[in-house]
Amino acid sequence: MQLHIGLDDTDSRSGGCTTYLAARLVERLTKLELHFLDYPNIIRLNPNIPYKTRGNAAVVLRLEVDDALYCTVREIVLDEIEQESKIGEEGTDPAVIFLLGKPGASIRKIARRALSEIVPVRDTVRNIIRENAEAVTFGSNVGLVGALAAIGNTIEGDHTYELIAYRNREYCGTPRCVDKDSVIRMNSLTAPLTFNNYDEASKRLLITPHGPDPVLVGIRGESPESVRKGFNLLKIHEPVERWVIFRTNHATDDHLKATRPGRVKRNCPVVLPGKVVERPKRLLGGHALFTLQAEHGRYICAAFEPTGDFRDVVDELHPGDQITAFGGTSGKHGLTVNLEKLWVRRLTHVLTARNPRCPTCGKSLKSAGREKGFKCVRCPMVAPHAKKKRTCEERPLKPGIYLPTLKAHRHLTKPLCRYGRERTWDNKPPSDVWHSP
Repeated sequence: MQLHIGLDDTDSRSGGCTTYLAARLVERLTKLELHFLDYPNIIRLNPNIPYKTRGNAAVVLRLEVDDALYCTVREIVLDEIEQESKIGEEGTDPAVIFLLGKPGASIRKIARRALSEIVPVRDTVRNIIRENAEAVTFGSNVGLVGALAAIGNTIEGDHTYELIAYRNREYCGTPRCVDKDSVIRMNSLTAPLTFNNYDEASKRLLITPHGPDPVLVGIRGESPESVRKGFNLLKIHEPVERWVIFRTNHATDDHLKATRPGRVKRNCPVVLPGKVVERPKRLLGGHALFTLQAEHGRYICAAFEPTGDFRDVVDELHPGDQITAFGGTSGKHGLTVNLEKLWVRRLTHVLTARNPRCPTCGKSLKSAGREKGFKCVRCPMVAPHAKKKRTCEERPLKPGIYLPTLKAHRHLTKPLCRYGRERTWDNKPPSDVWHSP
């Protein structure tokens, strides 16, 4: 029988990682010779949740088990949670859900909502009871939302892979010892089949986190083979405790696809078609803001300083430009749209008025006074009936899709190199070497 094990909220701001707990479970469950139906799944949820830790991810393991082994698997999972999660720390409420059989329509609906909404815990509990699933929590029940959403999001459509390697416990909290030049070389040899490895603009490694969690590196790519190749090209100067390949909705814009265009709610993703109302403004600190007229009102859209050169794109917008703004809202900035992406659909014509030139000497004429035409300051030429010449300005901005600098991408943001590489899942179980140990 199928067994789906959803896990969430085992980490905290001081450390820990739900994917690490999943990696340990992969090792222990493999020793039972269980059949994995899929790679472990990392499901990224609504990135605008105010109480999330880091990337707002939940994890699910999908197995084929005999009824006689269910209790053994259950005890192993609970044992790992008690050992590895940050139980008792503020904001950490570990939760696990065991579902026998395929996730039903109601669970899939919760999973879809969790990409673009704040799902109430009571809705989740109601669905757990309806589906006869078993849930265990350590603290409040808030972790149940992510755990059930992970079970329900089977990533049938577009997906990517991530190989995550973990550090030995004594190294946690210290700088990652990954050779920068090897990352640059790896990127040159494997991109675009791997992506978001290195940000050339800021000269920054993107595969290494900076917090106290046990993640050493994360290689993201289009296939298990590509992330494995990328990992093998790295020079790492500290022990690697373990690594696992995950299948994920990372870099698919899954949260934006789950959002109804034109809807703007607090702490939710936004897909907002409309027209630019006025020229963008730069604020102290470097943030670029403009007003967008959408179907149901006007909204402020912001490209904040960390988005880098993306703000230069925003600066080139003019009133009348037809665009679609993609992003999210937060409690901190109200209904201001924090831009993740811009689709410039149609540009308005920008007319520039210039004084005519002197037909005698070629110098630009000056105004001779209100309604008196123009005169030349170099020669005695006077043109009382001349008017300013209006020309259509060639604009540096072109229609297309624009994204912030790589280091400002959210986990779910689809990078430009992935456009045209979307795929559906073939339902094949993991193959070759996909974890160690």
